[in-house]
Amino acid sequence: MVIGVCTLELSLPAATSLKDKRQVIKSLMTRLRNEFNISVAEVGAQDQKQWAVVGIACVSSDRDYAHGLLSHVVNWVQRNRLDCDLADYQVQIM
Repeated sequence: MVIGVCTLELSLPAATSLKDKRQVIKSLMTRLRNEFNISVAEVGAQDQKQWAVVGIACVSSDRDYAHGLLSHVVNWVQRNRLDCDLADYQVQIM
């Protein structure tokens, strides 16, 4: 069994309140779950208006598949989410 973990650090320049941030992050997490069948949660910077840290996890029997899936997630966020900027990310395979 292989577990893939990805951490996304997101900048939300248009968010003026935690409510604005919550709306963007909730939408992002729902879309990621529906598109990729992965587990997603906000895992950091929860009290900051314009920053978010989102954790993503997947389980697979194939190391290459897990890494490829998480790479697709990162690329999808960069291409499709104009309401947040991907500042940094890390992918770990365990």
